[in-house]
Amino acid sequence: MNPKENYLHEFFRIFFANKRLVKRIFLSFAVIALLLPLMLKQSFDITAQVLVQSKKLSQGDATTSLTQGDASFIPPSLADMETESNILRSPALIRQTISDLQAKGEYKPNPGAFSTLVTGPIKRFVATPLREYVINPVRDAFGLETDPERDTDLDVFTQQATENLRIDTLPGSNVISIVYSYRDPAQGTRFVAQLLRNYLTNRQELQSIELPQSFYETKKKQYQVRLDGLEGTRLALLEGVGSSDPKEEITFRLNAINTEEEALNQYQDRLLQSQRWLDYLKTALTAATSTSRLSDYTFPFTFTTTVDNIAFEDREIRQLGEQLTTQVARYMNDLAVFQPGSEPMLLTREQISRTRQQFLKIVSNRIQERTNDLAIVTAVINQKTARIAAFKNRIHQLQVAQSKLQQMDTEITALHAAFSTYAQRFAESSTARSLDNNISNAKVLSPPYEPTEAAYPKPLLIIPFGMLTGLLLAIAFVYVREFFDHRFKHPAQITHELGMPVLLVINDQNTLPNNPHKNWTVPSFMHWVRH
Repeated sequence: MNPKENYLHEFFRIFFANKRLVKRIFLSFAVIALLLPLMLKQSFDITAQVLVQSKKLSQGDATTSLTQGDASFIPPSLADMETESNILRSPALIRQTISDLQAKGEYKPNPGAFSTLVTGPIKRFVATPLREYVINPVRDAFGLETDPERDTDLDVFTQQATENLRIDTLPGSNVISIVYSYRDPAQGTRFVAQLLRNYLTNRQELQSIELPQSFYETKKKQYQVRLDGLEGTRLALLEGVGSSDPKEEITFRLNAINTEEEALNQYQDRLLQSQRWLDYLKTALTAATSTSRLSDYTFPFTFTTTVDNIAFEDREIRQLGEQLTTQVARYMNDLAVFQPGSEPMLLTREQISRTRQQFLKIVSNRIQERTNDLAIVTAVINQKTARIAAFKNRIHQLQVAQSKLQQMDTEITALHAAFSTYAQRFAESSTARSLDNNISNAKVLSPPYEPTEAAYPKPLLIIPFGMLTGLLLAIAFVYVREFFDHRFKHPAQITHELGMPVLLVINDQNTLPNNPHKNWTVPSFMHWVRH
Protein backbone atom coordinates (compact mmCIF):
# COMPACT_ATOMS: atom_id res chain seq x y z
CA MET A 1 0.00 0.00 0.00
CA ASN A 2 1.36 3.39 -0.89
CA PRO A 3 2.25 5.36 2.21
CA LYS A 4 1.26 8.59 0.52
CA GLU A 5 -2.23 7.31 -0.15
CA ASN A 6 -5.21 9.15 1.28
CA TYR A 7 -6.39 7.10 4.30
CA LEU A 8 -9.89 8.52 4.17
CA HIS A 9 -10.14 7.46 0.54
CA GLU A 10 -8.82 4.03 1.52
CA PHE A 11 -11.42 3.78 4.31
CA PHE A 12 -14.33 4.52 2.01
CA ARG A 13 -12.89 2.24 -0.68
CA ILE A 14 -12.78 -0.69 1.73
CA PHE A 15 -16.19 0.20 3.19
CA PHE A 16 -17.96 0.42 -0.18
CA ALA A 17 -16.08 -2.57 -1.57
CA ASN A 18 -17.50 -4.68 1.27
CA LYS A 19 -20.79 -2.89 1.75
CA ARG A 20 -22.78 -6.08 1.28
CA LEU A 21 -20.93 -7.78 4.14
CA VAL A 22 -21.25 -4.65 6.27
CA LYS A 23 -24.98 -4.48 5.60
CA ARG A 24 -25.52 -8.11 6.49
CA ILE A 25 -23.51 -7.95 9.72
CA PHE A 26 -25.22 -4.69 10.69
CA LEU A 27 -28.66 -6.06 9.91
CA SER A 28 -27.90 -9.24 11.89
CA PHE A 29 -27.04 -7.19 14.97
CA ALA A 30 -30.00 -4.91 14.33
CA VAL A 31 -32.32 -7.92 14.28
CA ILE A 32 -30.69 -9.23 17.47
CA ALA A 33 -31.07 -5.79 19.11
CA LEU A 34 -34.73 -5.70 18.11
CA LEU A 35 -35.44 -9.23 19.32
CA LEU A 36 -33.37 -9.01 22.50
CA PRO A 37 -35.89 -6.89 24.49
CA LEU A 38 -38.56 -9.40 23.51
CA MET A 39 -36.48 -12.43 24.45
CA LEU A 40 -35.06 -11.15 27.73
CA LYS A 41 -37.10 -11.56 30.87
CA GLN A 42 -38.34 -8.41 32.48
CA SER A 43 -36.91 -7.45 35.83
CA PHE A 44 -38.34 -4.86 38.22
CA ASP A 45 -36.26 -2.94 40.76
CA ILE A 46 -37.92 -2.67 44.18
CA THR A 47 -36.22 0.04 46.27
CA ALA A 48 -36.29 0.90 49.94
CA GLN A 49 -34.19 2.92 52.38
CA VAL A 50 -33.30 2.41 56.04
CA LEU A 51 -32.25 5.24 58.36
CA VAL A 52 -29.84 4.35 61.18
CA GLN A 53 -30.34 7.12 63.73
CA SER A 54 -27.72 6.05 66.25
CA LYS A 55 -25.80 3.08 67.53
CA LYS A 56 -27.05 1.45 70.75
CA LEU A 57 -24.40 0.31 73.19
CA SER A 58 -25.74 -1.98 75.89
CA GLN A 59 -24.01 -1.67 79.25
CA GLY A 60 -25.22 -4.89 80.80
CA ASP A 61 -26.15 -8.47 80.13
CA ALA A 62 -28.46 -11.14 81.47
CA THR A 63 -26.37 -11.72 84.62
CA THR A 64 -26.12 -8.12 85.78
CA SER A 65 -28.58 -6.30 87.96
CA LEU A 66 -31.06 -3.88 86.50
CA THR A 67 -29.74 -0.36 86.66
CA GLN A 68 -30.83 2.89 85.18
CA GLY A 69 -28.71 3.69 82.17
CA ASP A 70 -28.32 0.22 80.73
CA ALA A 71 -27.74 1.64 77.27
CA SER A 72 -26.34 4.72 75.60
CA PHE A 73 -26.65 6.03 72.06
CA ILE A 74 -23.87 7.48 69.89
CA PRO A 75 -23.88 8.55 66.22
CA PRO A 76 -23.08 5.68 63.83
CA SER A 77 -19.67 5.57 62.15
CA LEU A 78 -18.72 4.18 58.74
CA ALA A 79 -17.92 0.83 60.32
CA ASP A 80 -21.33 0.80 62.01
CA MET A 81 -23.07 1.52 58.71
CA GLU A 82 -21.13 -1.32 57.08
CA THR A 83 -22.21 -3.59 59.92
CA GLU A 84 -25.86 -2.62 59.37
CA SER A 85 -25.45 -3.35 55.64
CA ASN A 86 -23.94 -6.76 56.43
CA ILE A 87 -26.89 -7.56 58.67
CA LEU A 88 -29.28 -6.68 55.85
CA ARG A 89 -27.44 -8.77 53.26
CA SER A 90 -26.75 -11.73 55.53
CA PRO A 91 -27.79 -15.09 54.00
CA ALA A 92 -29.43 -16.13 57.26
CA LEU A 93 -31.76 -13.11 57.16
CA ILE A 94 -32.58 -13.68 53.47
CA ARG A 95 -33.17 -17.38 54.10
CA GLN A 96 -35.47 -16.58 57.01
CA THR A 97 -37.39 -14.08 54.86
CA ILE A 98 -37.90 -16.60 52.03
CA SER A 99 -38.92 -19.25 54.54
CA ASP A 100 -41.50 -16.92 56.10
CA LEU A 101 -42.93 -16.02 52.70
CA GLN A 102 -43.08 -19.68 51.68
CA ALA A 103 -44.92 -20.50 54.89
CA LYS A 104 -47.50 -17.85 53.93
CA GLY A 105 -47.64 -19.12 50.34
CA GLU A 106 -46.43 -15.75 48.99
CA TYR A 107 -43.14 -16.84 47.38
CA LYS A 108 -42.81 -18.67 44.06
CA PRO A 109 -39.54 -19.63 42.35
CA ASN A 110 -38.04 -17.38 39.71
CA PRO A 111 -38.12 -18.88 36.18
CA GLY A 112 -34.40 -18.13 36.04
CA ALA A 113 -33.93 -21.07 38.37
CA PHE A 114 -36.13 -23.37 36.25
CA SER A 115 -33.28 -25.47 34.90
CA THR A 116 -31.82 -25.88 38.36
CA LEU A 117 -35.14 -26.91 39.85
CA VAL A 118 -35.91 -29.28 36.97
CA THR A 119 -32.57 -31.00 37.19
CA GLY A 120 -32.72 -30.98 40.98
CA PRO A 121 -34.86 -34.14 41.31
CA ILE A 122 -32.78 -35.85 38.59
CA LYS A 123 -29.58 -34.94 40.38
CA ARG A 124 -30.96 -36.19 43.68
CA PHE A 125 -32.18 -39.38 41.99
CA VAL A 126 -28.68 -40.03 40.62
CA ALA A 127 -26.69 -38.64 43.52
CA THR A 128 -28.59 -40.36 46.32
CA PRO A 129 -27.49 -43.95 45.46
CA LEU A 130 -23.99 -42.72 44.65
CA ARG A 131 -23.76 -40.93 47.96
CA GLU A 132 -25.35 -43.78 49.92
CA TYR A 133 -23.43 -46.72 48.40
CA VAL A 134 -20.12 -45.20 47.27
CA ILE A 135 -19.21 -41.82 48.77
CA ASN A 136 -20.46 -42.31 52.31
CA PRO A 137 -18.91 -45.80 52.78
CA VAL A 138 -15.53 -44.51 51.54
CA ARG A 139 -15.70 -41.47 53.86
CA ASP A 140 -16.77 -43.70 56.73
CA ALA A 141 -13.83 -46.04 56.05
CA PHE A 142 -11.37 -43.15 56.39
CA GLY A 143 -13.08 -41.89 59.53
CA LEU A 144 -14.54 -38.81 57.81
CA GLU A 145 -17.97 -37.36 58.39
CA THR A 146 -20.58 -38.62 55.96
CA ASP A 147 -22.45 -36.15 53.75
CA PRO A 148 -26.19 -36.36 54.39
CA GLU A 149 -28.76 -35.56 51.74
CA ARG A 150 -30.07 -32.03 51.86
CA ASP A 151 -32.92 -30.21 50.24
CA THR A 152 -31.29 -27.52 48.11
CA ASP A 153 -34.43 -25.68 46.96
CA LEU A 154 -34.29 -23.10 49.78
CA ASP A 155 -30.53 -22.75 49.26
CA VAL A 156 -31.08 -22.05 45.55
CA PHE A 157 -33.72 -19.41 46.33
CA THR A 158 -31.45 -17.84 48.93
CA GLN A 159 -28.49 -17.72 46.54
CA GLN A 160 -30.63 -16.21 43.79
CA ALA A 161 -32.09 -13.57 46.14
CA THR A 162 -28.58 -12.73 47.40
CA GLU A 163 -27.37 -12.14 43.85
CA ASN A 164 -30.38 -9.96 42.99
CA LEU A 165 -30.17 -7.90 46.17
CA ARG A 166 -27.99 -4.77 46.21
CA ILE A 167 -27.43 -3.03 49.53
CA ASP A 168 -25.26 0.10 49.67
CA THR A 169 -24.74 2.97 52.08
CA LEU A 170 -25.42 6.36 50.54
CA PRO A 171 -22.16 8.37 50.60
CA GLY A 172 -21.88 10.86 53.44
CA SER A 173 -25.10 9.78 55.16
CA ASN A 174 -26.53 7.26 57.59
CA VAL A 175 -29.03 5.93 55.04
CA ILE A 176 -28.85 2.41 53.60
CA SER A 177 -30.27 1.90 50.11
CA ILE A 178 -31.88 -1.45 49.22
CA VAL A 179 -32.52 -2.45 45.58
CA TYR A 180 -33.99 -5.86 44.76
CA SER A 181 -34.36 -7.01 41.13
CA TYR A 182 -37.14 -9.51 40.53
CA ARG A 183 -39.46 -10.57 37.70
CA ASP A 184 -42.66 -10.20 39.73
CA PRO A 185 -43.01 -6.67 41.21
CA ALA A 186 -45.70 -7.68 43.72
CA GLN A 187 -43.72 -10.66 45.01
CA GLY A 188 -40.51 -8.64 45.07
CA THR A 189 -42.22 -5.90 47.08
CA ARG A 190 -43.47 -8.47 49.59
CA PHE A 191 -39.95 -9.90 49.84
CA VAL A 192 -38.36 -6.50 50.58
CA ALA A 193 -41.08 -5.61 53.10
CA GLN A 194 -40.64 -8.93 54.94
CA LEU A 195 -36.86 -8.52 54.78
CA LEU A 196 -37.12 -5.12 56.50
CA ARG A 197 -39.45 -6.48 59.18
CA ASN A 198 -37.11 -9.38 59.90
CA TYR A 199 -34.12 -7.02 59.89
CA LEU A 200 -35.65 -4.71 62.48
CA THR A 201 -36.70 -7.64 64.66
CA ASN A 202 -33.35 -9.45 64.42
CA ARG A 203 -31.43 -6.23 64.91
CA GLN A 204 -33.35 -5.50 68.08
CA GLU A 205 -32.57 -8.99 69.35
CA LEU A 206 -28.87 -8.59 68.50
CA GLN A 207 -28.39 -5.17 70.11
CA SER A 208 -30.65 -5.51 73.15
CA ILE A 209 -30.21 -7.24 76.48
CA GLU A 210 -33.81 -8.38 76.78
CA LEU A 211 -34.48 -11.21 79.17
CA PRO A 212 -37.35 -13.67 79.39
CA GLN A 213 -40.53 -12.55 81.12
CA SER A 214 -40.07 -15.29 83.72
CA PHE A 215 -36.80 -13.64 84.77
CA TYR A 216 -38.56 -10.34 85.32
CA GLU A 217 -41.35 -12.01 87.27
CA THR A 218 -38.81 -13.76 89.50
CA LYS A 219 -36.88 -10.54 90.09
CA LYS A 220 -40.11 -8.72 90.84
CA LYS A 221 -41.08 -11.24 93.52
CA GLN A 222 -37.59 -11.08 95.02
CA TYR A 223 -37.71 -7.29 95.15
CA GLN A 224 -41.17 -7.36 96.74
CA VAL A 225 -40.12 -9.83 99.43
CA ARG A 226 -36.96 -7.85 100.16
CA LEU A 227 -38.86 -4.56 100.26
CA ASP A 228 -41.52 -5.98 102.61
CA GLY A 229 -38.79 -7.28 104.91
CA LEU A 230 -37.00 -3.93 105.03
CA GLU A 231 -40.20 -2.02 105.63
CA GLY A 232 -41.18 -4.41 108.42
CA THR A 233 -37.76 -4.07 110.06
CA ARG A 234 -37.97 -0.30 109.73
CA LEU A 235 -41.39 -0.18 111.42
CA ALA A 236 -40.22 -2.53 114.19
CA LEU A 237 -37.20 -0.31 114.82
CA LEU A 238 -39.35 2.82 115.02
CA GLU A 239 -41.76 1.07 117.39
CA GLY A 240 -38.81 -0.10 119.50
CA VAL A 241 -37.51 3.42 120.05
CA GLY A 242 -41.05 4.84 120.31
CA SER A 243 -40.58 7.52 117.70
CA SER A 244 -42.04 8.22 114.28
CA ASP A 245 -39.29 10.61 113.22
CA PRO A 246 -35.98 10.17 115.10
CA LYS A 247 -34.32 13.09 113.35
CA GLU A 248 -37.00 15.55 114.41
CA GLU A 249 -37.05 14.20 117.97
CA ILE A 250 -33.25 14.44 118.20
CA THR A 251 -33.51 18.11 117.27
CA PHE A 252 -36.23 18.62 119.91
CA ARG A 253 -34.17 16.83 122.56
CA LEU A 254 -31.07 18.87 121.78
CA ASN A 255 -33.04 22.08 122.18
CA ALA A 256 -34.42 20.78 125.49
CA ILE A 257 -30.88 19.93 126.67
CA ASN A 258 -29.71 23.45 125.83
CA THR A 259 -32.61 24.93 127.79
CA GLU A 260 -32.05 22.64 130.78
CA GLU A 261 -28.31 23.32 130.81
CA GLU A 262 -28.90 27.07 130.84
CA ALA A 263 -31.33 26.70 133.77
CA LEU A 264 -28.92 24.30 135.50
CA ASN A 265 -26.11 26.81 135.28
CA GLN A 266 -28.34 29.47 136.80
CA TYR A 267 -29.38 27.16 139.64
CA GLN A 268 -25.77 26.19 140.28
CA ASP A 269 -24.78 29.85 140.50
CA ARG A 270 -27.75 30.48 142.79
CA LEU A 271 -26.78 27.48 144.94
CA LEU A 272 -23.23 28.71 145.33
CA GLN A 273 -24.39 32.23 146.18
CA SER A 274 -27.04 31.03 148.63
CA GLN A 275 -24.58 28.67 150.33
CA ARG A 276 -22.11 31.47 150.93
CA TRP A 277 -24.79 33.85 152.24
CA LEU A 278 -26.21 31.12 154.46
CA ASP A 279 -22.83 30.47 156.04
CA TYR A 280 -22.40 34.18 156.62
CA LEU A 281 -25.86 34.53 158.19
CA LYS A 282 -25.32 31.59 160.49
CA THR A 283 -22.03 33.07 161.69
CA ALA A 284 -23.64 36.48 162.22
CA LEU A 285 -26.61 34.95 164.10
CA THR A 286 -24.32 33.02 166.41
CA ALA A 287 -22.37 36.19 167.17
CA ALA A 288 -25.57 38.20 167.77
CA THR A 289 -27.00 35.51 170.05
CA SER A 290 -23.87 35.18 172.20
CA THR A 291 -23.47 38.91 172.95
CA SER A 292 -25.39 40.62 175.84
CA ARG A 293 -24.53 44.23 175.26
CA LEU A 294 -27.38 46.60 174.61
CA SER A 295 -25.29 48.47 172.04
CA ASP A 296 -25.27 45.40 169.72
CA TYR A 297 -28.83 45.87 168.71
CA THR A 298 -28.39 45.72 164.91
CA PHE A 299 -27.92 42.72 162.58
CA PRO A 300 -25.32 42.98 159.76
CA PHE A 301 -27.72 41.94 156.93
CA THR A 302 -30.76 43.65 155.56
CA PHE A 303 -32.39 40.50 154.04
CA THR A 304 -32.96 42.25 150.75
CA THR A 305 -33.95 40.01 147.76
CA THR A 306 -33.17 41.12 144.20
CA VAL A 307 -35.48 39.87 141.43
CA ASP A 308 -34.96 41.12 137.86
CA ASN A 309 -32.69 43.86 139.08
CA ILE A 310 -35.36 45.03 141.58
CA ALA A 311 -34.55 44.93 145.32
CA PHE A 312 -37.28 43.65 147.70
CA GLU A 313 -36.58 44.37 151.40
CA ASP A 314 -38.01 42.23 154.24
CA ARG A 315 -40.58 44.58 155.87
CA GLU A 316 -41.01 42.64 159.13
CA ILE A 317 -37.31 42.59 159.91
CA ARG A 318 -37.10 46.23 158.95
CA GLN A 319 -39.92 47.19 161.33
CA LEU A 320 -38.45 45.17 164.21
CA GLY A 321 -35.03 46.59 163.48
CA GLU A 322 -36.40 50.15 163.56
CA GLN A 323 -38.37 49.39 166.74
CA LEU A 324 -35.28 47.95 168.42
CA THR A 325 -33.21 50.93 167.34
CA THR A 326 -35.84 53.31 168.74
CA GLN A 327 -35.98 51.47 172.07
CA VAL A 328 -32.19 51.42 172.42
CA ALA A 329 -31.98 55.12 171.57
CA ARG A 330 -34.69 55.98 174.14
CA TYR A 331 -32.92 53.82 176.73
CA MET A 332 -29.65 55.63 176.15
CA ASN A 333 -31.42 58.97 176.50
CA ASP A 334 -33.23 57.92 179.68
CA LEU A 335 -29.98 56.60 181.15
CA ALA A 336 -28.84 60.18 181.48
CA VAL A 337 -31.89 60.99 183.63
CA PHE A 338 -32.63 57.84 185.53
CA GLN A 339 -30.50 55.48 187.47
CA PRO A 340 -29.64 52.20 185.75
CA GLY A 341 -31.35 50.27 188.52
CA SER A 342 -34.53 52.34 188.50
CA GLU A 343 -37.88 50.87 187.64
CA PRO A 344 -38.26 52.65 184.26
CA MET A 345 -34.79 51.67 183.17
CA LEU A 346 -35.31 48.03 184.16
CA LEU A 347 -38.63 48.05 182.27
CA THR A 348 -36.96 49.54 179.20
CA ARG A 349 -34.13 46.97 179.29
CA GLU A 350 -36.65 44.14 179.56
CA GLN A 351 -38.57 45.59 176.63
CA ILE A 352 -35.34 45.86 174.58
CA SER A 353 -34.44 42.26 175.48
CA ARG A 354 -37.82 40.97 174.31
CA THR A 355 -37.67 42.96 171.10
CA ARG A 356 -34.16 41.72 170.44
CA GLN A 357 -35.12 38.11 171.09
CA GLN A 358 -38.05 38.56 168.75
CA PHE A 359 -35.77 40.09 166.12
CA LEU A 360 -33.21 37.27 166.39
CA LYS A 361 -36.02 34.72 166.24
CA ILE A 362 -37.24 36.23 162.97
CA VAL A 363 -33.64 36.26 161.63
CA SER A 364 -33.32 32.61 162.61
CA ASN A 365 -36.55 31.86 160.75
CA ARG A 366 -35.22 33.67 157.69
CA ILE A 367 -32.00 31.63 157.87
CA GLN A 368 -34.11 28.47 158.17
CA GLU A 369 -36.06 29.53 155.09
CA ARG A 370 -32.83 30.08 153.20
CA THR A 371 -31.62 26.64 154.31
CA ASN A 372 -34.81 25.05 152.99
CA ASP A 373 -34.51 27.03 149.78
CA LEU A 374 -30.93 25.83 149.42
CA ALA A 375 -32.13 22.22 149.75
CA ILE A 376 -34.80 22.88 147.12
CA VAL A 377 -32.22 24.38 144.74
CA THR A 378 -30.00 21.35 145.30
CA ALA A 379 -32.93 19.04 144.51
CA VAL A 380 -33.76 21.03 141.37
CA ILE A 381 -30.12 20.82 140.27
CA ASN A 382 -30.12 17.07 140.80
CA GLN A 383 -33.40 16.77 138.91
CA LYS A 384 -32.14 18.81 135.95
CA THR A 385 -28.88 16.84 135.90
CA ALA A 386 -30.83 13.60 135.81
CA ARG A 387 -33.15 15.02 133.12
CA ILE A 388 -30.19 16.09 130.96
CA ALA A 389 -28.67 12.63 131.36
CA ALA A 390 -31.99 11.07 130.35
CA PHE A 391 -32.17 13.37 127.34
CA LYS A 392 -28.65 12.39 126.29
CA ASN A 393 -29.43 8.73 126.72
CA ARG A 394 -32.56 9.17 124.61
CA ILE A 395 -30.58 11.01 121.95
CA HIS A 396 -28.05 8.19 121.87
CA GLN A 397 -30.84 5.67 121.33
CA LEU A 398 -32.34 7.82 118.60
CA GLN A 399 -28.98 8.28 116.90
CA VAL A 400 -28.38 4.53 116.81
CA ALA A 401 -31.88 4.02 115.43
CA GLN A 402 -31.39 6.83 112.89
CA SER A 403 -28.14 5.25 111.66
CA LYS A 404 -29.91 1.94 111.10
CA LEU A 405 -32.84 3.73 109.48
CA GLN A 406 -30.49 5.52 107.08
CA GLN A 407 -29.02 2.19 106.02
CA MET A 408 -32.51 0.79 105.50
CA ASP A 409 -33.61 3.92 103.64
CA THR A 410 -30.61 3.53 101.34
CA GLU A 411 -31.55 -0.07 100.59
CA ILE A 412 -35.21 0.86 100.16
CA THR A 413 -34.26 3.69 97.77
CA ALA A 414 -32.12 1.28 95.78
CA LEU A 415 -35.01 -1.17 95.63
CA HIS A 416 -37.37 1.57 94.48
CA ALA A 417 -34.87 2.52 91.77
CA ALA A 418 -34.65 -1.14 90.79
CA PHE A 419 -38.44 -1.31 90.63
CA SER A 420 -38.49 1.77 88.40
CA THR A 421 -35.83 0.32 86.12
CA TYR A 422 -37.64 -2.99 86.10
CA ALA A 423 -40.82 -1.30 84.91
CA GLN A 424 -38.93 0.57 82.21
CA ARG A 425 -37.09 -2.53 81.00
CA PHE A 426 -40.25 -4.61 81.14
CA ALA A 427 -42.06 -2.04 78.99
CA GLU A 428 -39.18 -2.05 76.51
CA SER A 429 -39.20 -5.81 76.26
CA SER A 430 -42.95 -6.09 75.72
CA THR A 431 -43.96 -7.90 72.56
CA ALA A 432 -46.16 -5.15 71.17
CA ARG A 433 -43.49 -2.48 71.33
CA SER A 434 -40.88 -4.84 69.89
CA LEU A 435 -43.11 -5.57 66.91
CA ASP A 436 -43.86 -1.89 66.41
CA ASN A 437 -40.12 -1.17 66.64
CA ASN A 438 -40.70 1.72 69.02
CA ILE A 439 -37.43 1.19 70.84
CA SER A 440 -35.23 0.59 67.80
CA ASN A 441 -32.91 3.33 66.63
CA ALA A 442 -33.18 2.10 63.02
CA LYS A 443 -36.19 3.28 61.04
CA VAL A 444 -37.55 2.48 57.60
CA LEU A 445 -37.03 5.78 55.80
CA SER A 446 -38.61 4.72 52.49
CA PRO A 447 -40.79 1.58 52.48
CA PRO A 448 -40.84 -0.59 49.33
CA TYR A 449 -43.54 0.05 46.76
CA GLU A 450 -44.54 -1.92 43.69
CA PRO A 451 -42.91 -0.46 40.54
CA THR A 452 -44.99 0.07 37.40
CA GLU A 453 -42.11 0.07 34.89
CA ALA A 454 -39.54 -2.65 34.34
CA ALA A 455 -35.96 -1.72 35.08
CA TYR A 456 -34.60 -4.33 32.64
CA PRO A 457 -34.51 -4.69 29.67
CA LYS A 458 -34.69 -1.12 28.34
CA PRO A 459 -35.40 -1.12 24.58
CA LEU A 460 -34.51 2.54 24.18
CA LEU A 461 -30.97 1.69 25.28
CA ILE A 462 -30.56 -1.81 23.87
CA ILE A 463 -31.71 -1.08 20.27
CA PRO A 464 -29.57 2.05 19.59
CA PHE A 465 -26.49 0.62 21.27
CA GLY A 466 -27.04 -2.77 19.58
CA MET A 467 -27.19 -1.15 16.12
CA LEU A 468 -24.16 1.01 16.85
CA THR A 469 -22.29 -2.05 18.08
CA GLY A 470 -23.29 -3.99 14.93
CA LEU A 471 -22.05 -1.19 12.69
CA LEU A 472 -18.74 -0.92 14.48
CA LEU A 473 -18.23 -4.70 14.49
CA ALA A 474 -19.08 -4.89 10.76
CA ILE A 475 -16.51 -2.20 9.94
CA ALA A 476 -13.94 -3.90 12.15
CA PHE A 477 -14.66 -7.27 10.56
CA VAL A 478 -14.21 -6.01 6.97
CA TYR A 479 -11.00 -4.24 7.92
CA VAL A 480 -9.65 -7.44 9.47
CA ARG A 481 -10.69 -9.34 6.37
CA GLU A 482 -9.02 -6.73 4.17
CA PHE A 483 -5.85 -6.97 6.26
CA PHE A 484 -5.53 -10.70 5.62
CA ASP A 485 -6.54 -10.45 1.89
CA HIS A 486 -3.31 -10.03 -0.15
CA ARG A 487 -4.93 -9.75 -3.59
CA PHE A 488 -4.35 -6.60 -5.66
CA LYS A 489 -7.22 -4.17 -5.42
CA HIS A 490 -5.90 -1.14 -7.38
CA PRO A 491 -3.01 -0.34 -9.82
CA ALA A 492 -0.90 1.40 -7.21
CA GLN A 493 -0.40 -1.89 -5.39
CA ILE A 494 1.26 -3.45 -8.51
CA THR A 495 3.75 -0.65 -8.83
CA HIS A 496 4.41 -0.71 -5.09
CA GLU A 497 4.76 -4.46 -4.69
CA LEU A 498 6.33 -5.54 -8.09
CA GLY A 499 8.11 -2.38 -9.08
CA MET A 500 6.61 -2.55 -12.58
CA PRO A 501 4.75 0.25 -14.32
CA VAL A 502 1.05 -0.08 -15.10
CA LEU A 503 0.42 0.50 -18.78
CA LEU A 504 -3.35 0.01 -18.98
CA VAL A 505 -6.32 -0.33 -16.66
CA ILE A 506 -9.57 -1.81 -17.96
CA ASN A 507 -12.60 -1.07 -15.76
CA ASP A 508 -15.32 -3.63 -15.22
CA GLN A 509 -18.26 -2.70 -17.42
CA ASN A 510 -20.76 -4.77 -15.37
CA THR A 511 -22.63 -2.30 -13.23
CA LEU A 512 -25.08 -3.21 -10.52
CA PRO A 513 -28.69 -2.89 -11.59
CA ASN A 514 -30.79 -0.26 -9.92
CA ASN A 515 -33.44 -1.26 -7.43
CA PRO A 516 -36.49 -2.01 -9.56
CA HIS A 517 -38.87 -2.09 -6.63
CA LYS A 518 -40.77 0.71 -5.09
CA ASN A 519 -38.99 2.51 -2.30
CA TRP A 520 -39.80 1.68 1.32
CA THR A 521 -41.25 -1.72 0.47
CA VAL A 522 -40.21 -5.18 1.59
CA PRO A 523 -38.99 -6.29 -1.88
CA SER A 524 -37.00 -3.06 -2.14
CA PHE A 525 -35.43 -3.72 1.27
CA MET A 526 -34.58 -7.34 0.33
CA HIS A 527 -32.98 -6.18 -2.96
CA TRP A 528 -30.92 -3.66 -0.99
CA VAL A 529 -29.75 -6.37 1.38
CA ARG A 530 -28.74 -8.80 -1.40
CA HIS A 531 -26.87 -6.21 -3.42
